[in-house]
Amino acid sequence: MIIREFRPKDLFRVYEIQEISIPNPYNMDILRKLFDFGAGFLVAQVKENIVGYIIFWIVEENRGHIISLAVDPDYKRQKVGSRLINTAIATFLKFDIFIITLEVNAENKEALDFYQSIGFKINKKVSNYYEDGADAYKMSFNFLMVIN
Repeated sequence: MIIREFRPKDLFRVYEIQEISIPNPYNMDILRKLFDFGAGFLVAQVKENIVGYIIFWIVEENRGHIISLAVDPDYKRQKVGSRLINTAIATFLKFDIFIITLEVNAENKEALDFYQSIGFKINKKVSNYYEDGADAYKMSFNFLMVIN
């Protein structure tokens, strides 16, 4: 498996992974705009197949944000998500970004367990966060707390 930068030709496959992995996926136009706006956009590739992706960006001078992370269900439990998020974290650290935030569906126990296993902490619950009315947890990881 390799982790590499997203290429526009990867767009349809990333959208497919979203559709099967996320209840309210971004449409292809939004994914394209995120790439065009300069968001960090990485894919995991096995042979010629894209099996996962992560989108992230710098929100403020010292804070990064994970916008979206998804893995093809056939490749779950094979460290694809871990490799993607660790590569994004390494990118943040190169830019002295020590606080990373994200939102996760409050009902998605698998994702909550994954992020908590990395060290993300739940900050608060937000009611009706998603278009379908689902709640979300705002989570964060502060590397300065780990270092000190």
